[in-house]
Amino acid sequence: MNYEAIVFDFGGVLFEIDYNAPVRAFEALGMESFAATYSQAQQDEIFDLLETGKIPGEAFYDWISNFLPNASRQELENAWNCILIQLIPERVDYIFKLKEKGIRTFIFSNTNELHVAVFERMIDESYGLEKFKSAFEFIHYSNVLGMRKPNPEAFLELCRIHGLTPEKTIFIDDSIQHVEGSVRAGLKGLHLLPHQTPAELIDPLF
Repeated sequence: MNYEAIVFDFGGVLFEIDYNAPVRAFEALGMESFAATYSQAQQDEIFDLLETGKIPGEAFYDWISNFLPNASRQELENAWNCILIQLIPERVDYIFKLKEKGIRTFIFSNTNELHVAVFERMIDESYGLEKFKSAFEFIHYSNVLGMRKPNPEAFLELCRIHGLTPEKTIFIDDSIQHVEGSVRAGLKGLHLLPHQTPAELIDPLF
């Protein structure tokens, strides 16, 4: 197969995250039920609404304040954003090499306006936000697109927007349910395991 494009997940693939950090942080504040509502594999409807841009970030903080009425706004922000660790710069450098080969590169991330504001600032300070963005033809955040993974229609919409042939498009993600959604949409889905790098999965295909 002559692949033409690669769509990268962001968190867990290009940016180091700690999925369990918010669970620990909110539980430390006294919200024992947070683990049941939020995880890498599944989440409560409030998070889906946030990640598809159907509610603003303020509505999320209002919702979580109901469980933690004594927590300050700063404590809530710190607990929510502690999932974000750091950019993995060598992986972005690798994407520039793919672009040099004529491969179209994209990001499709399930995220929200609150996290975007924080991780874009972190990227700007450590790597340069404009440099980072220039590694990709387009960056799709679910809260802007209005659709999220693993919905196959979200992948098909991305392909329609950019004129991509699903069968000639690779998608790489660290969450298996998202990979499975991309496969259902006809893309070549690659599951990135913790001990692997994107290059290990992608290079054998070119």
